[in-house]
Amino acid sequence: MDPCQFLRIVIGNLAIKSLGIQPDSDESSSCYCKIKLKGFPEQAVTVPLIPQDAIHPEGQMNVYTTKSSANGCGFGSSGKLLGSASIPLELSQHVMEGKTSTMMQNGWVLIGEKKKKGLNPQLYLSVKAQPDPRFVFEFDSEPGCSPQVFQVQGNIRQPVFTCKFSFRHGDHNLRSSSAISEPSTSRSWLSTLKADRDHQHQNHVKERKGWSITVHDLSGSPVAAASMVTPFVPSHGSDKVSKSNPGAWLILRPGDQTWKPWGRLEAWRERTCLGSEGLGHRFELLPDAMGPAGVTMAQSSIPARPGGKFNIDVTTGPSPASSPNSSIDFGSWTGSGSASSSGSEAPGLGWWPGLMYKGFVMSSTVRGEGKGNKPVVEVGAQHVTCTEDAAAFVALAAAMDLSMDACRPFSQKLRKELRQQQSGDFVV
Repeated sequence: MDPCQFLRIVIGNLAIKSLGIQPDSDESSSCYCKIKLKGFPEQAVTVPLIPQDAIHPEGQMNVYTTKSSANGCGFGSSGKLLGSASIPLELSQHVMEGKTSTMMQNGWVLIGEKKKKGLNPQLYLSVKAQPDPRFVFEFDSEPGCSPQVFQVQGNIRQPVFTCKFSFRHGDHNLRSSSAISEPSTSRSWLSTLKADRDHQHQNHVKERKGWSITVHDLSGSPVAAASMVTPFVPSHGSDKVSKSNPGAWLILRPGDQTWKPWGRLEAWRERTCLGSEGLGHRFELLPDAMGPAGVTMAQSSIPARPGGKFNIDVTTGPSPASSPNSSIDFGSWTGSGSASSSGSEAPGLGWWPGLMYKGFVMSSTVRGEGKGNKPVVEVGAQHVTCTEDAAAFVALAAAMDLSMDACRPFSQKLRKELRQQQSGDFVV
């Protein structure tokens, strides 16, 4: 099947000038911008100050001043509104059909009321629409229930993968029931994590461990896997997994009759900027040339209650919260009228020569606590050249969704599919 046609609205190069406020002034340490586009969640991004010396449908941007807070968030409700701007998004038929890109705004716009000369607040921004075809995959049940995965295009749903959830009894069960065996590379990764695991077995500490999910193609051959290699355990004096001691998954791909590590996902429980509970996470790509250090592709937090989206987006380098040269992405599925959005979550990636993933990479839905979820996964078409490519992202999405369960407070019971028996044996 062909990929779905998505239209991507990229908003970037944000800056503020002529405010009469110096960047290091005590009055305001920075500004932030709330970006609203009809049918999409609101997104917020910091905007740098530039010293005074130096649309159908519409997108609206409100600009606020803010001061740094203790948790480093800064996107509160107490900021002073400086002004707003509405940018018409004039989309031609060629753009809507995903045939060409177009720049709809690239320059300064006046925000707020006009004041005396030299102090009129102005916002610099660029707004571009570009075709962004994506493959869409949908689980038919929760990852812990060994679901089938469909490729979706409009009203057509075609089965492409099956997932098998299971518990491992030690490292040897990383190998599947197929001919694929555990590679030396995965053994080396596991050995570096062995010390982290071993001390958890002492004194029968509470832990969630040994979960794995294997993705098979329709012929039954394994094409990707996600294996929990570091248990999820509560921090000392708490019933929650902390950032200082996160649980971890390896995302594996087959190669030369072995499993080869492709990525590493860490997850933990944390407080978000707004004070609510969230699922913190970090995903590292593990290309052979990079060694054990890996390259961070995503690091963010997902609200624990409503849930949200896991995103990997390498647009122009640093994330929107740290650079005026970065961008916000709004991706809309033009083929069916449904829509989704994703934001840049990949800090500091533009410098790596030979980076194989650029632009929108993937997104997947992550359920909130106590809610069922059939993850929907979007993968940029440019990043899928074979079945294994797509399967790796499906396995990553499954691990991300299961991490919401793994990071639940240990005072709460898990679903029966994920619980261990009291005897110490695993439920299969």
